Amino acid sequence: MRTIRVYHVDAFTDQPFTGNTAGVVLDAEHLSSLEMQQIARELNLSESVFLLPSDQADIDYKVRYFTPTEEIPFCGHATIGLTWLLATELGLSQQQDGVVLGTQAGAIPVVWHQQDGKIQRVEMTQVTPQIQPFTIDLTTLSAMIGVPVDAIDPAYPIQLAHTGNWHLLIPVHTQQAIDQANPDLIALSQHNRQHQIATTHLYTFTPHQEYDLYTRDFAPAIGIAEDPVTGAANGALAGFLYLNGIIPQDRTTALQIAQGHAIGRPGLLYVQAISNGVDTPIIKVAGAATITIRGELSI
Repeated sequence: MRTIRVYHVDAFTDQPFTGNTAGVVLDAEHLSSLEMQQIARELNLSESVFLLPSDQADIDYKVRYFTPTEEIPFCGHATIGLTWLLATELGLSQQQDGVVLGTQAGAIPVVWHQQDGKIQRVEMTQVTPQIQPFTIDLTTLSAMIGVPVDAIDPAYPIQLAHTGNWHLLIPVHTQQAIDQANPDLIALSQHNRQHQIATTHLYTFTPHQEYDLYTRDFAPAIGIAEDPVTGAANGALAGFLYLNGIIPQDRTTALQIAQGHAIGRPGLLYVQAISNGVDTPIIKVAGAATITIRGELSI
């Protein structure tokens, strides 16, 4: 019998029971892939992250991410949850300013922002964003995402975007329309599996002073009906906005993105699209976190 340290960490929030809960498993060195999948299914959270030692000089730790049904290349909120835990619970922020994680999507540098000796936010730099055109009949899309055709905003293109996983980005006129979305999860799962899409991400620009965009994310193809607050999808969204010239390409744009309100798990992401003198920006996604459960799992 082995004992494994397991945590629940609510990411993109500083309040328990809000944001997006990640399972964090620290003692994963001797776990098999099957055991990691079984643990992720047992925790039954949208994603769980497993911490592994690194054999590379430029990578501090390797990590693997699992939904309850499958392994995925990258997960933003689990990265925030894990590195918040490393900084606070394990005290790593007293020794260094951040870490570099080795993921299947690539190297993810993470830094800790502190004030008066306390961690305020964790900030990750995601992999270089990509976009792809995507053609879909609006009536078909409307039925699949449970949003009226006239609520889909024609001012912005429907595209795929990537900073670790592929996300289908759907522009919607209002936050109310996003909150009222009632997707056909079976049809959406089949569609996204067919096109190798991780999640379908609805977004709208908002007039609220508290945040610039509001989003909602559905991922039945990877075993998640709805992901409350998504670091990967919102990073991809920022990359999409930059690459399409919707936000400026000659300077840094800072965005506050809200998500999770529709399902009672509100969270806030701080996202930057940084112009670096080439065609693609640097995407940074930051947020707070809070540890809600500390436990041991026996296997």
